[in-house]
Amino acid sequence: MFKRAVIMAGGQGTRLRPYTLALPKPLMPIGRFPILEIIIRQLAATGFDRITMAVNHQAEVIKAFFQDGSRWNLHIDYVLEHRPLGTMGPLRLIDDLPENFLVMNGDVLTDLDFAAFYDQHCQSKAPFTIASKIREQKIDYGVLEVGHDGVLTGFREKPQEIFQVSMGIYMVHHGIIERIPENQAYGFDSLMLDLLAQHIPAHVIPYDGQWLDIGRPEDYEQAIEIFKTQESRFLPDIQATPPKQ
Repeated sequence: MFKRAVIMAGGQGTRLRPYTLALPKPLMPIGRFPILEIIIRQLAATGFDRITMAVNHQAEVIKAFFQDGSRWNLHIDYVLEHRPLGTMGPLRLIDDLPENFLVMNGDVLTDLDFAAFYDQHCQSKAPFTIASKIREQKIDYGVLEVGHDGVLTGFREKPQEIFQVSMGIYMVHHGIIERIPENQAYGFDSLMLDLLAQHIPAHVIPYDGQWLDIGRPEDYEQAIEIFKTQESRFLPDIQATPPKQ
């Protein structure tokens, strides 16, 4: 079965500066490939035959690099955001999306099985499915718990909080599109709040494999180190880089 994906590649990469002063974030290198090329190769290897990229910042540079996608044996086309439309807003610019399709950010390094994720969503018949990851966040301060009267009621020294976070990878049923407003910024956060308010269930699939959002400098640097030593984990069909002589 042919599969369709939409990749959000229009961000300015402000969190990743100064790295992104010269290159758009989707072309930031992870080892010998730009991060977005790694994603394209992964999608092609798992049965995706068509990708639409939503572009804005340095759109022509991204188009020049990826062109029509033929060198990865799939088809790439583009929609241009004339102004930033958020994570979900660009979907209203695409008029031929299938019943179910993948939506993802163009700046994540993961070994998620995209085909399995696609199939899980279709089998569940959920309107929206979110890939999630457990993250631990260390607080570098002593945390005070204070009552309404200003009296200390508890204290935790540099606690670690555990959160289940979105991986920036989603499966969407076509019926969700009509809930997205036209010609205005509308992000994943807005859609989730709207679905919750309307009691429309979104399905969450936890993932315990590798995932990094390279939009954060610390994750970008970590991604470079991980990919250097585990390239075959992310791109098993790619011949290993020959050792330097």
